[in-house]
Amino acid sequence: MMIVVRYTIINGESLLKPHRPHHAFRNGRGSRMPRISRLLTPLLAVSALLAAGAGPAYAGDEDTDRIWIDAPYELSLPGPAADGTVPAKTLNIGVYHDNERVEVPGGTLTVDVTDLAAVADITWPANCAEKVSGTGGDRKVVGECAFAETPLTPTVPAARVTLRARAGAANGTAGTVNYTARAGEFSTSWAETTVTVVDGPELGVGQLRERTGLVAGADIELPLVVTNHGNKPTGRTLLWLYASKGLDFATRYGNCEYADSSPTGDSVAGRAVCVLDEPLAAGGVYALDAGRLTSKSFMMYDRFDYWVEPYSAEALAEARAMWTFVRGTGAPLAARALPGQTPGAETPSAYGSASLKAVNTADLRLTGSAVSGAAGETVTASVTVTNDGPAWISSLYAGEPMTVVVNIPEGATVTQKPDSCSAQNAAGEWQRPQLGAPRYACATPTYLDNSGSLSFSFSLRIDRVVPGATGSAVTLNENPDLRISAFDPDLSNNETAIVVN
Repeated sequence: MMIVVRYTIINGESLLKPHRPHHAFRNGRGSRMPRISRLLTPLLAVSALLAAGAGPAYAGDEDTDRIWIDAPYELSLPGPAADGTVPAKTLNIGVYHDNERVEVPGGTLTVDVTDLAAVADITWPANCAEKVSGTGGDRKVVGECAFAETPLTPTVPAARVTLRARAGAANGTAGTVNYTARAGEFSTSWAETTVTVVDGPELGVGQLRERTGLVAGADIELPLVVTNHGNKPTGRTLLWLYASKGLDFATRYGNCEYADSSPTGDSVAGRAVCVLDEPLAAGGVYALDAGRLTSKSFMMYDRFDYWVEPYSAEALAEARAMWTFVRGTGAPLAARALPGQTPGAETPSAYGSASLKAVNTADLRLTGSAVSGAAGETVTASVTVTNDGPAWISSLYAGEPMTVVVNIPEGATVTQKPDSCSAQNAAGEWQRPQLGAPRYACATPTYLDNSGSLSFSFSLRIDRVVPGATGSAVTLNENPDLRISAFDPDLSNNETAIVVN
């Protein structure tokens, strides 16, 4: 069986939660992160895909009989610091698998560092044995690292390799680490990490934990920490902030600009762009008060995102994009040095995100329709979903919609359907003919405002008149990422009827 690599590049898709094992990215583990300006795009995109009835394409059970290698896509190594010391970085490699029907024994990870000869000095952990073969241009250096039996979850650490920039390695010198592995009958294809020497600042942010049980309408304090893992101080620093609809910035700092809606008028999130003028020293750890938020009365499932990078005019222009910003009127946001703290050897991430959940409710209500017509006529029947609040409903991490199942009344045939509804047979299985089905699964967007509503309209051809023919519509409560019963206090109004004649 093949082991395939799962890279930990984080792009916009990291905000979604596709069905395993088909997802390729794990949030919080990669090294290349999206600009906050792009963060909402995949949420809106997945709404459109789900609305159109799209779903994961499964090639068969063989796709799940795999082990995956979990390794960073890229790693930067700082050059020598001002005192001549060379900071170390740790390259973490793990393995995992997704299929509960298979047992994966312990095995061996092979880490090929041949291409790092001019890039880095390597220190192997105790579970790895270095093996050198060949000479000259044929010289090959690998580490063979034993790893334990691989359970279904979580990822099993396979190797923690310490790297330091090699003496004399110039800025931008790069090489590639390649991985393969064997575990019983399982074996891998290849995976790789690009390692680059960086002579300059390298910024990372601390990762915030999930917060639950928050009180809607109360203040929230999120401790933001920024670290310069590089070997040179920064000049100015650019900080991006994103707060979803149920949140607001408690302080609007004088060196930050704020926008409360997108260029299209979408108010799913507000954002801020801040410029910090004071240098961040190499090896310095700093606290920022930018995580001071207030929550709104309709907060329930919200998120806060943040990104930091060295300032440039180009980066600032990208941050502003086409949004309309207003400068804050408060005191400047400053970075406060944290004495005695030093950067760790882990790969820093310039991006962080926190899930923030408040104790709140949102009452979903379905409204059906009654229509009449003679045999051969076509009528329009609708089902309306309304959020009576008080909270807004959002799935900003999983990107999951709520599902409304619509059963078509007897004697009627669907001749036109909403793009967001997918045809099913009577057993609830997806069917290829999308018109004329007895049942439809309709997806809401990934968020629904408090007091917001949307309708699903069907064109029904009356093939024969059945007096009082009644169909139904009901919300499904089986999605673990957006379980309706967790927030809806009244499920009795989550079902309605469609009546023809």
